This record gives sequence, structure tokens and C-alpha cells, in this order.
Amino acid sequence: MPARMSELKLFNTLSREKETFVPLVAGQVRMYSCGPTVYNQPHIGNLRTFLWSDLLRRYLEWRGYRVTQIMNITDVEDKIIRNANAAGQDIYTYTAPFITSFHEAIEKLRVKPADAYPRATQYIPQMVRLVQKLTGRGHTYVADASTYFRVASFPGYGKLSRIEVDASSDYSRIESDEYEKESARDFALWKAKKEGEPSWPTALGEGRPGWHLECSAMSMDLLGETFDIHTGAVDLIFPHHENEIAQSEGATGKPFVRYWVHGEHLNVDQQKMSKSVGNIYTLHEIEEMGYQPLVLRYALLSVPHRTKLNFTTQSLEDARNALQRIELFLLRLEEISRSAPHDGRRSDGYADQLIATFLSDFQKAMDDDLNTAGAFGALFTLIRDANTAIDAGRVSASDAESLRTAMMKVDPVLDIYPQREEALDESVEKLIEARNAARKARNFAESDRLRDALLAQGVILEDTPGGTRWRKKG
Repeated sequence: MPARMSELKLFNTLSREKETFVPLVAGQVRMYSCGPTVYNQPHIGNLRTFLWSDLLRRYLEWRGYRVTQIMNITDVEDKIIRNANAAGQDIYTYTAPFITSFHEAIEKLRVKPADAYPRATQYIPQMVRLVQKLTGRGHTYVADASTYFRVASFPGYGKLSRIEVDASSDYSRIESDEYEKESARDFALWKAKKEGEPSWPTALGEGRPGWHLECSAMSMDLLGETFDIHTGAVDLIFPHHENEIAQSEGATGKPFVRYWVHGEHLNVDQQKMSKSVGNIYTLHEIEEMGYQPLVLRYALLSVPHRTKLNFTTQSLEDARNALQRIELFLLRLEEISRSAPHDGRRSDGYADQLIATFLSDFQKAMDDDLNTAGAFGALFTLIRDANTAIDAGRVSASDAESLRTAMMKVDPVLDIYPQREEALDESVEKLIEARNAARKARNFAESDRLRDALLAQGVILEDTPGGTRWRKKG
């Protein structure tokens, strides 16, 4: 890793400023990421949030921190209960396939597994204890057998979302897990048992947790009463994250989270995703359109997380082209390294200059609130300038190896390079062998026919001075 020339700055929603990141414990980062609410398949907007949370973790690790990342799975809340009842299933049966789909999708997108994926239904005792602490500190009341958080009892309410609360006004009780962003009312911590809803017998009475309570209980149990980073999408700032702060700090009297990092929305063709418009896409649907998950990963990461992303088919095409450009450059470096290992040429130092500039610019961009656009820009500037140098005969075999090594240094962060170890079907391998034999025999008609047959199976051939290379169609 290159020498650190700058400090990592993250935009903290709590302060509305870019702040230099300093962990609570030197060398260690404790990070909580809001995960999926498993009542349907994850769509590309969800996946963008999971991707940039993963990017943040990867970059912290690249900088040398030991990161503990927790991502919750909400498996009990209003929509889940409503949909499970409509399907005639219990919540465990109903959510199981969506939990599986979530893990499959993030694995395909190369998201590193979190250290733990706690499920809300597994943390009922911790939630009950948290409500009891809040009661002991005067923050709760009971109405109709449900326990509510009294917003007026917490003077700091609204500090994250900048919602203004009139403490002298009469408060209505909000039982729904979702409510209007203009509302700031007492919210349910523990909901009394209702017909047709799952419930647990507890010291608070038989019932179930409110959505907001779940994340506070899980995060503090696994990361401590104060931890470094909490991530999520901007639509969670209010009420969810605001309520997390109130109930967590209300129970402990300590700061809950030091850096709140939120990502912007994803629109599709300039429109908000919605079922009525029919523009909600899942990873499976993107694959059915002919794009590999890596193409979607690139498209979603290429726009910085705090910038609203307008997703289009053209953005997928642009991502596919960018990945092909990267792959061809890596193949070109490999070819130079293999074909001229002992050519005796001495480096003029130009490649070293390109590498130093690339690594410096990459880190400066990522240190600036994870500016992925700048990081990708540094990568493609390297590719452009190095290709020009290769054409001019200024890149030796050792230079090519150094350039490739430099590109691999940022791979743990971006993880967008093709995986060449991918195996081909035996039938495809035989087609490649037959095509090479036809080409060697100068039977170009047969060679072209076999190339087209391979292309139909998603295999693209690249003829180089060192032989034929293949890659999967994006």
C-alpha cells in the first residue's frame, strides 16, 4: 500500500460536514450497516446501498484498520407480517427465500460477508432489556398494553434529521413502522399482541418489537454502546435512525454512533423506482437482460454514494465497455510480460511515474468521502497513458509487471477485475481448440464460423502475438 498522503474524510450526517475519520479505538473500526427487510427480492437500489457499505469497509481495511462489520436482517415488521398472512405462511417460512436471495445477490456482486447477520427474531431478550432500561430512565409509557417512547423526554431528538420538535405540543402515538417525514411523534417500542401477528411472551407482556427498537438492540449488543460508523440509505435518516439515536442514547446516556454515513437514492430513467411504474429491477432481471453481475457492480460503484444515481440501460453498456477496456489492458500487460521477459530493454522510469501518480490520485479520491468517480478516473488515466507509452515502445517487460502490480494494489477495494480462473465447459474448450487449428491451417471461413459459434455462447476471443485469449461476454 502506498504511503498515506492524506486523511480519510467522511461526510457525517450528524454534523452535515466532511470530518476526518478517527476511530474510537486506534486501529479498529466497529461498523453497523442497515441490512435488508426481507419481504421481497432485493432490488438494485437496495444492492447499491449494500455495495457502497462494503466499499467503505474494504477501503478502511486497505488503509490498515481492523474492521468489524455487522449487518442486520429485519425479519419481523409490518410489511412482513401483512405479506406472510396474505400468503398463508408464518414469518419464518415467508422470509426464508428472501434471506437466501439476499445472500446470493451480494455474493454475486462480490460483497464481502459481514462478520455477523443478526436477525431481529433472534434478539427479543436484548430488545426487552433495552425497553426496561428506557423505562427506568423515564422515557417510556404504556398505552393499550403497548410500550411507547416519549419523544419529549429526549431533548436531543431531531439532531440527525434536523426535524424540529415542539415539546409543548400534544403528541399522537405512532404504531406503524413507517410514517410521514414531517411527523415527529411518540413511537412504539413494544407492540401488544394482535390477532394474526407473531408474538413473544416477555416481561413487557406478550407482543412483538417495533422496527426501530431492533437495530439499537442488535448493534449495541454486538458492537457496544458507542461505536464508530452506522451506514444506510438516506430514506432511513428519519424516522428510523433518528429513533435509533433516541432509544439508544436514552437508555445509556452515551453517544450512540460517531459517524453517520448515508447513501443517496437510485432512480431509473430519471424516475423513482416503484411498482406502479414497473421500473424495479432485481439482479436476476439484470442477468436476464444479458449483463453479468460484475457489470452491475461497476455501474453502481462508479457514481459516489452521496450522489443520486440515474440508472439506465446505457449505464450498463458503459460499465460493460469500461470493464472490457480494463480486461484488454491487463491482457496486454500480460502479453508484454510473457512475450519479452528477456528483451534486455531498460526502463526509462516513465512507468514508475505513472504508477506513483495513479496510486496517489486513487487514494486522494477515496480519502475524499469515497469519491469512486475520482478513483475510477485515476485508473483509466493510468490505462490511457500506459497504452500510449506501450505504443511508443517505452514499456519493458518489468514495467508491465510493475503496472499490473499497481493495478492489483487497488483490487481489494474496487474488486472489478475479471476472474481469469473461470473454467469453461469442455465443449467450449474443444471449440476454441478447433478454431485455433482452423486458423493455423488458414481455413479462415471455418475459423470465423467457430468464432461466431463461441460468441453465441458468450465467449469472446482475442488474438494476440502470444496466442489466443478468451473472455466472457459482459
